[in-house]
Amino acid sequence: MRHTTDFDIETIDSVLQTVAKGNTNQPLGARSFYSRFIKRPLDITAVLLAVPIIVPVVLILALVILWHGEKPFYTQLRVGRSGRSFRLWKLRTMVEDADRRLEEYLAANPEARAEWDLTQKLKNDPRITSTGRFLRKTSLDELPQLWNVLRGDMSIVGPRPMMIEQAPLYPGADYYHLRPGVTGLWQISDRNDSTFAARATFDARYAADLSFSGDVAIIAKTVGVVLRCTGY
Repeated sequence: MRHTTDFDIETIDSVLQTVAKGNTNQPLGARSFYSRFIKRPLDITAVLLAVPIIVPVVLILALVILWHGEKPFYTQLRVGRSGRSFRLWKLRTMVEDADRRLEEYLAANPEARAEWDLTQKLKNDPRITSTGRFLRKTSLDELPQLWNVLRGDMSIVGPRPMMIEQAPLYPGADYYHLRPGVTGLWQISDRNDSTFAARATFDARYAADLSFSGDVAIIAKTVGVVLRCTGY
């Protein structure tokens, strides 16, 4: 897998921030008192309170992945607030030559190519390891993103973090006014059946209605989604 150089990152940031600056109409929810002054301190407090539980779980899962012969952690550049890129942390769920396998699989399977172009996901993804399937179904692979929350790259609740190469495909503007979230409206929806473009609708709705009660409701519903093990 190709590693992005520092020069590449600077170039990416410059382009993405130019796009973000073109979207100056900040949604009402993103301007609220809660969003500007309360949401971030609550994120930090919640993560720190969860550390004694989350860290042992992540370490155990990392050891399981290591035992299966894979590097336990995976980072990938994602688009953050104001178009700034950041490195998102996850537990590894894919083989290390994932990009090559995806290209070969899509080239040989037109139906999979159509599915990928529409949703940016695959129900039968050849890149996923056996351990990775369990982690994705339970969403446990997302736990290291709490480190991104502490760093300020992300929020506990917000839009789904967008990959750099997906930015040209994203039709909305509200994403750029918010920190991406570990969970959010799209994540608790019929995410496996919705198109990538539909994410902009979820993001616009969340940005317009952003509130403490709304975030609590999303977190509560996330628990149910995780327990149903519907991820892939």
